[in-house]
Amino acid sequence: MKLSRRRFLLSATAVAGAMVIGWGALPPRQRVRGKLPLPVSGGAVALNGWVAIAPDNTVSVVMARSEMGQGVHTALPMLLAEELDVPLSQVRLVQAPNDKIYGNVAILADSLPFHPDDDGRTRRVAAWLVAKVGRELGLNMTGGSSSIKDLWLPMREAGATARALLIEAAAREWKVKPLECYTEAGFVAHPNGKRASYGSLVQAASGMTPGEIRLKSVGQFRLIGTAVPRRDAQSKSDGSAVFGLDVRPPGMLYAALTMSPVIGGTVAGVDAAAVLKMPGVSRVVDFSHALAERTGAGAGVAVVAASYWQARQAVAALPVQWNEGINGKLSSAEVFRRFAQLLDDEDGHAYYTVGEVDDVAKAQGAVRTLKSEYRAPFLAHAAMEPLNCTAQVKDGKVHLWVSTQAPSLAIDIAARTAGVSAADVTLEVTMLGGGFGRRLETDFIAQAVAVAKECNGAPVQLIWSREDDTAHDVYRPAALARFAASLDAAGNIAAWDNKSVSGSIGHQFFKRNLGLPGAGPDKTTAEGEFDMQYEIPRQRIRHVTADSAVPVGYFRSVGHSHNAFFKESFIDELAHAAGQSGVMFRRGMLNRHPRHLAVLNAAVDKAGLPPAGRAHGVALHQSFGTIVAQVAEVSVEDKQIIVHRVVCAVDCGIAVNPGIIAQQVESGVVFGLSAALSGEITIKDGRVEQSNFHQYELLRMPQAPKVETIIMLSAEPPEGMGEPAVPPVAPAVANAVFALTGQRLRSLPLRLA
Repeated sequence: MKLSRRRFLLSATAVAGAMVIGWGALPPRQRVRGKLPLPVSGGAVALNGWVAIAPDNTVSVVMARSEMGQGVHTALPMLLAEELDVPLSQVRLVQAPNDKIYGNVAILADSLPFHPDDDGRTRRVAAWLVAKVGRELGLNMTGGSSSIKDLWLPMREAGATARALLIEAAAREWKVKPLECYTEAGFVAHPNGKRASYGSLVQAASGMTPGEIRLKSVGQFRLIGTAVPRRDAQSKSDGSAVFGLDVRPPGMLYAALTMSPVIGGTVAGVDAAAVLKMPGVSRVVDFSHALAERTGAGAGVAVVAASYWQARQAVAALPVQWNEGINGKLSSAEVFRRFAQLLDDEDGHAYYTVGEVDDVAKAQGAVRTLKSEYRAPFLAHAAMEPLNCTAQVKDGKVHLWVSTQAPSLAIDIAARTAGVSAADVTLEVTMLGGGFGRRLETDFIAQAVAVAKECNGAPVQLIWSREDDTAHDVYRPAALARFAASLDAAGNIAAWDNKSVSGSIGHQFFKRNLGLPGAGPDKTTAEGEFDMQYEIPRQRIRHVTADSAVPVGYFRSVGHSHNAFFKESFIDELAHAAGQSGVMFRRGMLNRHPRHLAVLNAAVDKAGLPPAGRAHGVALHQSFGTIVAQVAEVSVEDKQIIVHRVVCAVDCGIAVNPGIIAQQVESGVVFGLSAALSGEITIKDGRVEQSNFHQYELLRMPQAPKVETIIMLSAEPPEGMGEPAVPPVAPAVANAVFALTGQRLRSLPLRLA
């Protein structure tokens, strides 16, 4: 039978569509069994893709997330150990292979631009499909406060599956029913007195099919919910912890670098001969070709030497000429001028609308209108460990030693730069001396591999200086936001209109790291504005995306880091205009949000009243699934803002490790205060003006406030905790400053006139 081309194409399209619909209806693939062998030793036998047990009863647990101070090396194995019934002291960690079961699904699902209150079919279907796509992509990344949230079920399922196998093995050996057996502290036992260690059963268990697998209920947890001490505390205290800068493979060389001082500039010429005769110097390498567009790393040159000092001295003496390109006149003033123009001219994308909000002054019941404009600068990540990567390219293979948040992306960029397959790349992930999103990027890895390719098989450790790190970051985007709202006669908000503008992190990140086009809405630009919890009858929240010449990247709490300041400060303005306290005003808009109200009340009750000469400021914000309320106790001396105390209440679902949660709150408060009180990157003549900590100041120990953490009891699944304590700090402090001085600070960092 003859079939026309048109009919054939239509038929093929229908079949493909049916296949896609069928695929979409299927559940995401399992994340317990992997395809690659686990990197275990000592006779250990793997029971699935997450756990192996040795004859001596040592339990190897796969670590699929990077430890950068947030405590995942403790909290994640707690999940598996709970279900397996083994003491945490019996557990050792092994690095995850490059297998897709370790990919981060939650970080992608959380990127969907839906309001937290939206539980409609569209959101559920979108989340389902994104989870399936995330499972197939298998991108192993640590970020978005997603580690516990993402692995809450897979690691518990892996532990429960292994436990069921061990029970099955013991039951067969003892000729009893599996349901009669129980487990405790790494042993299977039976009421008749029989008892066997996991290590003695694991070989037999590995060849069996598990019986019924049951996860523990919340009431059965014995390990989850306890403040187990950090596993990495000892090694970080005695200096034995291995960070990227600590690796020393035999024959290692060092590389220092110089990069274009102008954003987007290129190399015009290099006089390599001028430094090749300096002590220890072996070669000069231009790595510019290895970099994607708008990376933090600029085009530039590395000098390789026998020691880092020799490389540093030589690169300082290296004559390099630069082409400034089109950004030679770029400035922060021009960035904000363009932002203002875009807000004037563009409607932007509407992320959330309720009711009619064409003109807040004409909203039903409106008797008073307020308008305000807020701004936030570019920010640097300023991790304590400067960027570094050790790479060896030899015999068609690449070996990486690197502190990275994105092992999958690190392997991919190394393979592309060296011209080998991903299977020929070996990666050793070290401890991270801070990440905050900067180590999700791969620019410094591309540089290291490009340099190592020219070094005849020797491993090369490429190290950025602090000045390199500050002047060549992928910065937290600068932003400008305008608010208009009307109040009714009772002092309630009648209508709310918010439009902001900034560069898009997603557009840049996905293009430079994954080769995907940057287009469409980017949730991070408007998060913290469109997803607020307040029950306002008429809302319109829009965002205009500006094409940013300045490289921008993920930052601790991302868009929430500045949008929470905008939103919570304007809420306080409205409360003052309505003649109400910030607390009472917020309470009146939380009738359908009891969890938010409980968190707010807990923080306020704990804070009490401020001492004489001080004031309290309040902020309430939800990010990464976690609800946080903060009360900042502030004084002002000689126009200097002093934060004495921060009370922080959090509802993050089940508290896996309360001790680590408290640490993350304290860390978040200090991080947020650094940004609120002094953080600012400025651009002039296409150059970053800041170079080191004397110009880009972080909070010092004497400035750190007392932080008190309240963890709300919850049986809900755990949400993120690495970032949610950051966003409320700035508005809480700013609101306290207003209470003290009457000055409303609408720009970050906070500075009194």
